[in-house]
Amino acid sequence: MARIRHIIMAAMVVAAFSPATTAAAAAASGRPAGNAARSVVGHVRVKATIPVGRQPFGIATDPRTKRIYVAGFGSRTMSVISGRTDTVVARVRVGRIPAGVATDPRTNTIYVANEGSDTVSVISGRTDAVVATIHVGHFPYGIATDPRTGMIYVTNVFRRTVSVISGRTNTVVARVRVPFRATLAVATDPRTDTIYATNPRGRAVAVISGRTNTVVAIIHGGFQAAFGLATDPRTNTVYLADGAGKTWVISGRANTVLATVRVGSEPLGVATDPQAKAIYVTNNGDNTVTVLTSCRGRAAARCP
Repeated sequence: MARIRHIIMAAMVVAAFSPATTAAAAAASGRPAGNAARSVVGHVRVKATIPVGRQPFGIATDPRTKRIYVAGFGSRTMSVISGRTDTVVARVRVGRIPAGVATDPRTNTIYVANEGSDTVSVISGRTDAVVATIHVGHFPYGIATDPRTGMIYVTNVFRRTVSVISGRTNTVVARVRVPFRATLAVATDPRTDTIYATNPRGRAVAVISGRTNTVVAIIHGGFQAAFGLATDPRTNTVYLADGAGKTWVISGRANTVLATVRVGSEPLGVATDPQAKAIYVTNNGDNTVTVLTSCRGRAAARCP
């Protein structure tokens, strides 16, 4: 986990990664370390593993084009993957230290948060080229879009805020204050107009109303850190990559943890393709992407 701490500049997160700290926190709360969430067996399985660029980080999908986009934290590029062939078909040069990635399927646009540049790269999915650069807050990390409202949400790690960008004007139009010492990953559910933002120290996720740009709830879990976040609007489910070998499954309806599934080494990014019932997780420790298949409502033997 040392590499993750270095990547995030997370002296502030070291305590959260300590097993002793996790156990102490669990003891203080009267709950066993590791939470009561059960491991998923038969409901989600690995479909493929795809080699990508150096230190894959953020990941996003476009269900309409069947493309998956992966930020190469150590290569200043974004890899473009075909969901039909599970192969890399293009690479796009972006800003310094690209972290979060998000797409707007309605406009075929991709957004990349560049930590080292304090910017967001706007990329055309039709040409695989950067068409605009937006200056945001210090150390932008997570990014997510709401295609229904045309808004883009960016976490500013050391500002305790989420910047709200208009996709029509490519300008920052609002900032949401969150009750954490810092913010990291962010995701949206367009059907409910809800935004989720993580605390890098783990154990909590802020729930934000897109209508009022205010925090309306906090989700507490047993994850020791919270790097990647994605939603499946069709099932009202949230997926969280914890950097410690697991992806957590959260109910957006009840704001509670449902289950966990083991993935690759140091999972940091996660994205979903609701139409394909697929979840993609970037594993920074082994330079791979784990592809999970949601089999909810079906027997394990019928999981394709």
